[in-house]
Amino acid sequence: MIIFQNIRWKNFLSTGNQYTEINLDKDSTTLIVGTNGSGKSTVLDALTFSLFNKPFRKISKSQLINTVNEKDCRVEVEFCIAETQWKVVRAIKPNLFEIHRNGICMDQFASANDQQKWLEQNVIKMNYKSFTQIVILGSSNFVPFMQLSAPNRREVIEDLLDIKIFSSMNNLLKDRIRGIKEEVRTLDLKKESLNDKVKMQTEFIDELEQQGKGRIEDNNTKINTLFAESDNYVKINEELENDVHDLTKEQEKVTGATEKLRKMGTIKGTLSNKVATITKKTKFFEENTVCPTCKQDIEEEFRLNNISDAQDKIKELQSGYQELEEAIKEEEEREHHFIKLSKEITNLTHGISKNNTRISGCQRQIRDLESEIQRLTKQLANRNTEHEKLETFKENLEETYKKLSIQKDTINYHDFSYSLLKDGGVKSKIIKKYLPLINQQVNRYLQMMDFYINFTLDEEFNETVQSPIHDNFSYASFSEGEKMRIDLALLFTWREVARYKNSVNTNLLIMDEVFDSSLDGYGTEEFLKIIRFVVKDANVFVISHKTGMDDRFDSVLRYEKIKGFSRLAS
Repeated sequence: MIIFQNIRWKNFLSTGNQYTEINLDKDSTTLIVGTNGSGKSTVLDALTFSLFNKPFRKISKSQLINTVNEKDCRVEVEFCIAETQWKVVRAIKPNLFEIHRNGICMDQFASANDQQKWLEQNVIKMNYKSFTQIVILGSSNFVPFMQLSAPNRREVIEDLLDIKIFSSMNNLLKDRIRGIKEEVRTLDLKKESLNDKVKMQTEFIDELEQQGKGRIEDNNTKINTLFAESDNYVKINEELENDVHDLTKEQEKVTGATEKLRKMGTIKGTLSNKVATITKKTKFFEENTVCPTCKQDIEEEFRLNNISDAQDKIKELQSGYQELEEAIKEEEEREHHFIKLSKEITNLTHGISKNNTRISGCQRQIRDLESEIQRLTKQLANRNTEHEKLETFKENLEETYKKLSIQKDTINYHDFSYSLLKDGGVKSKIIKKYLPLINQQVNRYLQMMDFYINFTLDEEFNETVQSPIHDNFSYASFSEGEKMRIDLALLFTWREVARYKNSVNTNLLIMDEVFDSSLDGYGTEEFLKIIRFVVKDANVFVISHKTGMDDRFDSVLRYEKIKGFSRLAS
């Protein structure tokens, strides 16, 4: 049983820098009163914030910090479970989350989220939803059980009956099934790969044994053909090289024609110039009998002799020029023959080069074929090794098939277990077992409040309501006051179930403005009776702004607001 002992806070909402502290286990019934806005409901937000890191009302965490001081917002709650003393400290600006056990702060062994999860699952054994169904009944932001969605109703019941472990197991099992299915997919891929390897290795051995020798013989035939082809190209090259040798010798005979032609061209030019000069001289003496420079007569004999000598020299030069022309023609023919021989030699050399390339290609193919023959010969000599590889592949394949079979059987087994752990399995049977008790207790509390209806929850937590007047009602069809009676009956029932299961059993019960909203005067009186008669071994806090009820409670806490700060009145 969780015995909540004390809670205190400062710089929280409208509370200032001085701690406000409330003893939670002092009196059986305590009335918390105050005007609207005085801060009387702050204890709800402080309690849920300290335990679950979220306020009870719909406000953000940043709004929890006192707007005047704007720092050092701090809430501390103390409680004991059996012989163990616990304290939870939570603060904002600076942020702080501490769990103290028997006065010693526990190591910050994990993230805040993980610590929070550990606190809820291992210490208080309640989450926020369960806490607000068992410990707190509010009128404004509280969502009654009957207004929760079906999944949330189930979550509350599972928490109360301490069967959420089945959901956790189911989630773990789901993850396990997912992991095994992934392993199965991996094994299927491995199986396909090994099947391919077995097939390829079998084909390889068949080819090795049946075709290996044939391929060696074919390769030897190809090698012989290539040798013959290469030898043929060698012989052709020898003939071509002889031709090149002969042409080269012949070329040597006409070597130098180009140089001779150049020299003869020079001589030809010189002769042409001489002929032109003498011809000019001859023309001068033929056309002139008087010197154009000195105007003296040129002797006729002298003139005629110069003309005759010039004509003789011209004839002599023309004769030499003719011989030179014939010599040039002859050298031009020799030069043309040299060029022709050069082209023939070039073509022959190119042919030799192409044949050498072909010979290299033949040699390369021969080497490749010889390498393949060597490889095939080695493989034929090592057939046992290839058979061993095949046997290894087959063994791995067989082992993979066995693993697949085991994993598929495991999936079937887990699927069966998964079906048992689903909502319609073991949990439903447990819930079905406790439903009669739940319905009995709900109706018992309703009768205590003089609300004579037959309220029944089914396995899906849908209600059926019957009365002496009408056969069928629904929760939504009742007035607000009648709804409040049902909510109270369910609240008390959940506490009884929690106590019976010892999963969630606590001394604390807080009701916020229950009297101020839906209960009429008669309902209020009956409710106060129920508190004293039914709620045993509990510390009940009732928050209200109604007056005139102080004498009906063991103690009264009165809130007031002074200069913008909430505080307990002294």
